[in-house]
Amino acid sequence: MEQKIAGKDVTSLGRVAVLMGGDSAEREISLLSGGAVFNALQAAGVDVVAIDAADDLLGSLQRSNADRVFNMLHGRGGEDGKVQGLLELMGLPYTGSGVLASALSMDKLKTKLLWQSQSIPTPEFMLLNTGTDWESLIADMGEVVVKPVREGSSIGMSIACSAQELKIAYEQARAFDSEVMAEKRIKGAEFTVAILGGKTLPPIELKTSHVFYDFNAKYVADDTQYICPAALDESKLLLLQELSLQAFSALGCEGWGRVDVMQDEEGGFWLLEINTIPGMTSHSLVPMAGAAAGLNFEQLILEILTAKIN
Repeated sequence: MEQKIAGKDVTSLGRVAVLMGGDSAEREISLLSGGAVFNALQAAGVDVVAIDAADDLLGSLQRSNADRVFNMLHGRGGEDGKVQGLLELMGLPYTGSGVLASALSMDKLKTKLLWQSQSIPTPEFMLLNTGTDWESLIADMGEVVVKPVREGSSIGMSIACSAQELKIAYEQARAFDSEVMAEKRIKGAEFTVAILGGKTLPPIELKTSHVFYDFNAKYVADDTQYICPAALDESKLLLLQELSLQAFSALGCEGWGRVDVMQDEEGGFWLLEINTIPGMTSHSLVPMAGAAAGLNFEQLILEILTAKIN
């Protein structure tokens, strides 16, 4: 059966290039996500071509004769505004957020500074360096989450409860980025909210046996629990959705994305970060939220493709 988009058949989309792979630390996840998107578009009857961004991206795009791009590049080089800038210079419409919003969202420090300026609740944080007083920081903030400023998929992240653990966590994170931050750990329920076309999909609560929702919990473990829709009362659910949309809009994000949120033991919500190109693998969260909203994977991909084109 021929797919329809806003009353038109998919041939109106022209040729779609799916960007995947690249050379970031998230390359393997990007290949899985991109492959799933490619297969869904092909099944929908879209004229689609797959491009691995690690191999002469500019030349591959020029040779592809693509009319638009579905960007599934995770991490630096693909999610941080660089590819978005290239696509704009080439005059190629693409999915997701633009140059500035992508760059801001990839940078956890700048994201949090901007949220703070708009009174959006986000956990206390501090940029680390070799001169940081590890003892004083732990004394002031307590247990912290140490993160590379510009990485995704929880790569390089760890928990520190003491000055010695903090120093070790800093060195580990430094292997992935020149800038590392410590964020006060919020203990409580963890949620993620997918946003599509200016609206939220049903929020998901995440439960893991791991210390936190790390790389293995996201992509490998089979015991991670996903509660969708999240079991919140109506007032809390509305607040979570409103805060997520506010946080998304504050950075200028568009089209689609995912907002990660913690809820403390008193019930307050704290915004952690935004993923402007979330994973689309078999373990991924956006497809789960889409299914709860009545969208199968193929329909979800077509909605993302047409939600907003730069």
